[in-house]
Amino acid sequence: MSDIALTPLFLGLISGTSADGIDAALVRFDSDSAHARPTLLAGQVLPWQPALREQLVALGQHAQALTLDTVGMLDVHIGRAFADAANTLIDAAGVDRSLITAIGSHGQTLRHRPQGEVPFTLQLGDPSSIAERCKLPVVADFRRRDVAAGGHGAPLVPAFHAAVLHDANEDRAVLNLGGIANVTLLPTQGVVRGFDTGPANGLMDAWCQRHVGQPYDAGGAFAAQGRVDTGLLARLLAEPWFAAPPPKSTGRDQFHLAWVEAALVGHESPADVQATLLALTVRTVVAALQAQQPQTRRVIVCGGGVHNPRLLAALADALPHAVVESSAAQGLDPDYVEAMAFAWLAREHLAGRPGNLPAVTDAAGLRVLGALYPA
Repeated sequence: MSDIALTPLFLGLISGTSADGIDAALVRFDSDSAHARPTLLAGQVLPWQPALREQLVALGQHAQALTLDTVGMLDVHIGRAFADAANTLIDAAGVDRSLITAIGSHGQTLRHRPQGEVPFTLQLGDPSSIAERCKLPVVADFRRRDVAAGGHGAPLVPAFHAAVLHDANEDRAVLNLGGIANVTLLPTQGVVRGFDTGPANGLMDAWCQRHVGQPYDAGGAFAAQGRVDTGLLARLLAEPWFAAPPPKSTGRDQFHLAWVEAALVGHESPADVQATLLALTVRTVVAALQAQQPQTRRVIVCGGGVHNPRLLAALADALPHAVVESSAAQGLDPDYVEAMAFAWLAREHLAGRPGNLPAVTDAAGLRVLGALYPA
């Protein structure tokens, strides 16, 4: 492409907690520094094949046992789908593959258990299959080194947020509204922190799919048909996880529809439950900000939730002293911030620089994250 400078490019891949598709981002950085400004050259979402997505969502919602053969085949199926997403983006962008230094692949989280006697995290998406099919080096398996060092292995994106969105004159927070909501706190002075705040699109999407037959609540229209059930909201907020201090992380395997159903009394209307799940996201995000960085003056929102105007309006109403805006206002496409972050993490791995923030994950120290799979 004539408008692409002859500088190394990186490609990031991620499928988040919602498992609504594989996000692929082709990124150029303006210098070799860890704080280099990224430019999104091309981005694309490759939807999962329906049967595979159904399996992924079911595995996230229920802790069902899998045979080793099933896990092995699922790993390869996901890896091939990630390779297809990368190749589709490269072809659409018309980029010479020789300009792409590496692919950073997050994979699809199957289980995330960073605490307990034997902490672990498991992301599937065979990196060897991606390297073979794309003919490019792949950096993958970013979370496990942090978990091995005593950390939560999540969230990992705060290091990228800090590198590209910190402002010395304004206390900021970056809010990612994916399947799970997480925040990065960027104070003008002090330590960068980040943690999950609780469910976001994952629960709302699953409830909408069940009762409306749509994979997500477009524009918040389903929630707009209902009213917040204060009793249900109180029962959901009583979940002990919300009261735990950061660092903390969670996933669909904790916040799933069975968790919601356990709080129902049996007469709630589906629309009221949807409105209540939206309110749950707002309440838990706002509570986290008020507890951890009450002086926040700008909340930069990314992830799929940025397209839910009802959700953003509720957040703005609940945070009257802060500007709530899409990351697009900062020059970062909200749909591809996380994919760009894994392009950045691949770059940091190859540079031998750490990709985690111990103040975020509670790891014993800085670690170079991921493993390299040559082309």
